[in-house]
Amino acid sequence: MRHSLFTLTLAFALSAAPALAQEFKAGDIVVEKPWARATPKGAEVGSGYLTIQNKGAAPDRLTGGSADFATVEIHQMSSENGASQMRQIKDGVNIQANGSVALSPGGYHLMFTHLTHPLTKGENVKATLNFEHAGPVEVEFSVMGIGASETGATGGAMKGMKM
Repeated sequence: MRHSLFTLTLAFALSAAPALAQEFKAGDIVVEKPWARATPKGAEVGSGYLTIQNKGAAPDRLTGGSADFATVEIHQMSSENGASQMRQIKDGVNIQANGSVALSPGGYHLMFTHLTHPLTKGENVKATLNFEHAGPVEVEFSVMGIGASETGATGGAMKGMKM
């Protein structure tokens, strides 16, 4: 019985690994582990998270994105005097040469506004991210549960990131 439980657990872990190991590339930019939170029916906004690596010798900038299911914006969560605030980052996010940036819950993230349908756990949604030098990168987000936190993300590190 113990052997069967171990085998089942291992099989489940291995089947989940490909969804969390997604990687999308354009030029020197590599987008890893994109995921989004599921949204309740009727919600007008959702959120997306990922890690961006710049493997090149020159900096690049995430300038925005587009999708057929929503408008794509870059946002930042911050805390001032104990109150959380969110603001849109209209100038984009720099990714230093040979650096990386994680867009994760509680920090920089993508906002999907004007949703045309709810984001449903288990589905995948596609968006295009725009970079100043690398150009457009088509990305597929795995939709996790409503309360998901950092599944598929790298823990919020923002190495090489400057605004």
